[in-house]
Amino acid sequence: MEEKRPLIQFKNIVMVFEDGQVVLKGIDLDIMENEFVTLLGPSGCGKTTLLRILGGFLEPSEGKVIFDGEDMAKLPPYKRELNTVFQKYALFPHLNVYENIAFGLRIKKMSNDVIEQKVMKMLKLIGLEGYEKKNVTLMSGGQQQRVAIARALVNEPKVLLLDEPLGALDLKLRKEMQYELKRIQQEVGITFIYVTHDQEEALTMSDKIVVMKEGLIQQIGTPADIYNEPVNRYVADFIGESNILPGKMIKDGLVEIDDVQFPCLDEGFAPNEPVDVMFRPEDLEIVSPEKGTITGTVESVIFKGMHYEVIVETVPGTTVTVRMRVIKNNEVTSEDGKEKISANDFFVDIEDVPDLDDKEIIARADAQAWDPQSDDFLSIAKVEYDLKQEEGEYPVTFTTASGLSIQKTISVVDQKYVKNPRANEGIMAFNFFKTVDEITESQALDTDLKTWANAQAWKLSDENEKVEVYVDYDFDPENIGVGTYKVTFSTAGRELKVRTAARQEEDEVIGTEVGLSIAPKEIHVMHKM
Repeated sequence: MEEKRPLIQFKNIVMVFEDGQVVLKGIDLDIMENEFVTLLGPSGCGKTTLLRILGGFLEPSEGKVIFDGEDMAKLPPYKRELNTVFQKYALFPHLNVYENIAFGLRIKKMSNDVIEQKVMKMLKLIGLEGYEKKNVTLMSGGQQQRVAIARALVNEPKVLLLDEPLGALDLKLRKEMQYELKRIQQEVGITFIYVTHDQEEALTMSDKIVVMKEGLIQQIGTPADIYNEPVNRYVADFIGESNILPGKMIKDGLVEIDDVQFPCLDEGFAPNEPVDVMFRPEDLEIVSPEKGTITGTVESVIFKGMHYEVIVETVPGTTVTVRMRVIKNNEVTSEDGKEKISANDFFVDIEDVPDLDDKEIIARADAQAWDPQSDDFLSIAKVEYDLKQEEGEYPVTFTTASGLSIQKTISVVDQKYVKNPRANEGIMAFNFFKTVDEITESQALDTDLKTWANAQAWKLSDENEKVEVYVDYDFDPENIGVGTYKVTFSTAGRELKVRTAARQEEDEVIGTEVGLSIAPKEIHVMHKM
């Protein structure tokens, strides 16, 4: 069988804009004849820039674009055998459907009978026969898009470029047009290069998907390859829904997750190599606890029409609860009434004492000075303290430039932290003091509570790897009074998403323990990025 020759070749394409931003970082990509290729990635990954380079609208900083065996560097856009369909369609509002499609042919000075044959053929292809005289501004978004596609295809290009052309359509119409575009591509038999950030569009239409991130190609493959065999966490997370867990490859064919060993089909890893492990939600089966390789507690159930989406917590989150002591406002006012200053006592871990400086102490104490008439903030000119790396209470004085001061206490403690070896997490938070006004006036209370308590969580295996912290409390911040309140900080725990067709009654299963089973062929092990 004769090997296919690439129609388009991107060779080491680098794109650096005038502001120094590097958008493409050495792209190598071959596109074959009659392929439906999708460039997939988030905004800013470089996919549209690559399309514009191919169209001749941008010149790459480095590299070559080879089209049908010839270098396209000096070929202007209008001489390239390709056409573009944009998201906004760019139809001519003063021309009807027929004339919009015929526009390019009239530029080429084709005869009227040839133009009519070609336009009518396109109208049949896009399913708009009888719409020749229709005003394009009165058509639906889907109809306008079909006209834009027909206008591009009537010129018989070798390649059609589509830059997020479905983005302006509603969800139902977008799904319909996905199948329509694939049908048109197969019928006309030319190469389509499609740009999108929508994974469903890519999976539905493409022969080949190119997943991009920050100017680099992460993976190239068929939709099945990309979905079932992602090369790394980024691709797995971007294409479809997935459960991605840290693991350790004990040896080829055996991976360990949360101290449980799973047989798998993956090979080529070093013994005990840290890896990422992926399960697709539809590949997990809910069974009785004694039959499951993994056990957990059902957290939520959502009915999705054709299936149920079940969230199972397999490893509890790591939690610490502290006391928030709410006190009366403790500000100090200058004799002339032109300045005010306030601050709070606070706790600090004995290990953090060497790292404290004036800015950190001002932040921890939430020290601030202001003009009570204008509410303008004033600078704190001086912070005086004599801290030792020993447990105890130490005075700290905050002073403005005019000499107004307030004295508070820093309590140095040997703060214990909560360990959760199963989740490989530690979490710590401090008791803290706040005034009523500071609570009621907070614009982002969850964030402020974490800051005030210096709440933090990390991986036990690597203290530099931080873990997101969530906060929970049972007081009403708008009606809080003087007193002591509990504030709980926690990590999310390990949750797995399961997709099942089996009926799940929410009030019966939430809070119950279940087992999860997965076949070795459905476990996909990936190298760490």
